[in-house]
Amino acid sequence: MPPPDVPAVDRAVSAPDSAGVVAAPGSEPSPVPRAVVGRLKQRADFLRVAGRRSKMATPGLVLQVAPQPKARDPKGRDPKAQDPKGRDPKGHDGGALPALRVGFTTSRKVGGAVERNRARRRLRAVVDMVLPTEARLGHDYVVIGRAATVTRPFDLLVADLRQALGRLGMRR
Repeated sequence: MPPPDVPAVDRAVSAPDSAGVVAAPGSEPSPVPRAVVGRLKQRADFLRVAGRRSKMATPGLVLQVAPQPKARDPKGRDPKAQDPKGRDPKGHDGGALPALRVGFTTSRKVGGAVERNRARRRLRAVVDMVLPTEARLGHDYVVIGRAATVTRPFDLLVADLRQALGRLGMRR
């Protein structure tokens, strides 16, 4: 038992929820489920999304969208053809994709390495805030930084991403 002069901690308020978010005292948990967000890392995925030509430009960013491809293993084979249970010999699940994936890119038009990295960090923060709860699932998103991304106020970047999602018809 703690000494009487040490305040008790309310575990119900300070414990993070399943998404890792700590709720404010007296607030309800978020009714909108947060999607698992994966990353696009391979050039072929970026080219596939760009080839779809579904994009929206805003002052702070450009958003490109494409539906996710069917699940395949890294060698491009159908995962169900490997094993009747859908697993490869090492026991993996056959290449299941996250609910949505996102990739980031900035060109040298944005600035030097420091500015490009800052722009990508700001875009990652905006995406982590908006996409898990507001983006349509089953799609891949590419967020492209612009010169204004570095200096644009954060709340306007959030508004830019929400506007782009809405115009592309990708909001839940």
